[in-house]
Amino acid sequence: MSVSVEKLEGSRIKMTIEVSAEDFEKALASAYSKEKGKITIPGFRKGKAPRNVIEKMYGKEVFYNTALDDLVPDEYEKAYEEVDEEIMSSPSFEVVSAEAGKGVVFTATVAVRPEVTLGEYKGVEIAAVDTTVTDEDVEKKIRSELDKDARYEKVERPVKDGDRIKLDFEGFVDGEAFEGGKGENYTLTIGSGQFIPGFEDQLIGAEIGAEKEVNVSFPEDYHEESLAGKASVFKCKVNEIEEKQVPELNDDYAADKGFETVKDYKASVRSDLEVDKLNDARGKKQDEAIAKVVENAKMEVPEEIFETEQKMIIRDYQQRLAMQGLKWDDYVKYTGLTLDRMMEQVRPQAEDRIKSRLVLQAVAEAEGMTVTDEDRQKEYETMAEAYQLEVDKVKEMLEAQGSKELEKDIIIKKAMEFITDNAKEV
Repeated sequence: MSVSVEKLEGSRIKMTIEVSAEDFEKALASAYSKEKGKITIPGFRKGKAPRNVIEKMYGKEVFYNTALDDLVPDEYEKAYEEVDEEIMSSPSFEVVSAEAGKGVVFTATVAVRPEVTLGEYKGVEIAAVDTTVTDEDVEKKIRSELDKDARYEKVERPVKDGDRIKLDFEGFVDGEAFEGGKGENYTLTIGSGQFIPGFEDQLIGAEIGAEKEVNVSFPEDYHEESLAGKASVFKCKVNEIEEKQVPELNDDYAADKGFETVKDYKASVRSDLEVDKLNDARGKKQDEAIAKVVENAKMEVPEEIFETEQKMIIRDYQQRLAMQGLKWDDYVKYTGLTLDRMMEQVRPQAEDRIKSRLVLQAVAEAEGMTVTDEDRQKEYETMAEAYQLEVDKVKEMLEAQGSKELEKDIIIKKAMEFITDNAKEV
């Protein structure tokens, strides 16, 4: 494989990639193995016809498309590592020539990192953040912890706000049951806001085993358009009621948390809150300072870079949904969102990410920042702790992916710290 690079206008380059005849032949052989089972040739069992027979009947290019579909992206990835320019978009491919015995020539047009003209980036003014921890903050945190440790006990009385109930329900619009409007032994906490506005309030006072009608209207912006704004009736029956039992704050509770007294427990809570507030303040300071530096800078970013980032954000979201066991098609159906609509929604986030990254890289270059072995080791250790892995394992994984991305991440973090440390609180 050989690669040549032509610079284009607008922070773009065209890579011309030449693939040897030998590598193209390997791709064709692989394509034949993949496709032969789909081809029927008279006189041969399906999938058993020799390659030359298939090519004679359907033309020698019969396997070209399949071979190129695999070959072009693979060879591009190899070429990507050889190019000095920082590529920031997905490639647009064009096959120039492809012929068995001669090899393949294709081009990949990509957007590269545009030039950034920095404005003021040292000493930008940002709002001071109050990091004082008040007695009220401590009490609020403790109430939250007590609430988390609450138990639920079955009771034989009408439903009250805050109760956890098991509920049978079925919804009707214009006298007809609608899809998705039925549930049995559904666990619902009254006041949680799980159901549409007004539903949970009307269950207060309901008795176990008694039928109760709940009359509510779906919001105008409800995700299911056929129900949006419609009046509905839910036939409900409460099967079980559990009352929330919040523990008392005393020395016994403090002992369960690992402290001798309530006073000791409160002191620990205050200390943790002080650390949290300092970290939050640091994060706010960093975000505001970087936003100011981005605002002061000038750059022209190719559209392809934003589009690539938008797709990456959506792909990350799809993966998170999959980890939660939710299929993408089901999510789209449930929310009514289209891919185009999602692209619009994530556009501001994509722009912020790209512009911040470009500016941070420019600051790093302006300040002559470099990556040391100590920086790399620290990054390995940080990631190992985050993912609960051995440091050597993390190092092996990251080095296998190439050093470019790792060093870029380290440099960006250094630039973030530099801008934050030099910002002035007013």
